[in-house]
Amino acid sequence: MSPKKEKEILQEETAETEEMQEVEEVQEDELTKVQKQAEEYLNMAQRVQADFDNFRKRTKATRAEAFEDGAREFIKNLLPVVDNMERALTQPTEDESFKTGVNMIYRQLMDTLEKRGVEVIDRQGEKFDPNLENAVMQGTADEGEPGTVCTVLQKGYKMGDFVLRHAMVKVVEE
Repeated sequence: MSPKKEKEILQEETAETEEMQEVEEVQEDELTKVQKQAEEYLNMAQRVQADFDNFRKRTKATRAEAFEDGAREFIKNLLPVVDNMERALTQPTEDESFKTGVNMIYRQLMDTLEKRGVEVIDRQGEKFDPNLENAVMQGTADEGEPGTVCTVLQKGYKMGDFVLRHAMVKVVEE
């Protein structure tokens, strides 16, 4: 083979190698670009999933809170019924079976409220607490220690830390 021919072949091979290197570089650049884009999409999908999980948790908490608010409001509406049943039980009657029936209903209602976490606020003889009681009358020193509840005029009720109705009390003056 002639040196000229060899030189041409060598130049062609060099040109082909350079072309292949350029193609490989372009492919590597495209691959890098596609990998970055895939990484961005994965990060975006993970953020969306985390946002949705947070949304689900917030919604669940909001629903639970709304349920508890509704339960408290319903129980507040039942408290006058409890008061009237207690008044009915204190009234004299000759019909003992009627009184027994009312007492059974009252006990069942109170058991149901207790299961729901409702507690009676009965702090007679204890230090007056404005967070639990409303002082509507003032007692005298012979009714107890100064600053204490001497008479509960209307029972109060609470559900957990939430006061449904403050007790109306008579407090010994200080």
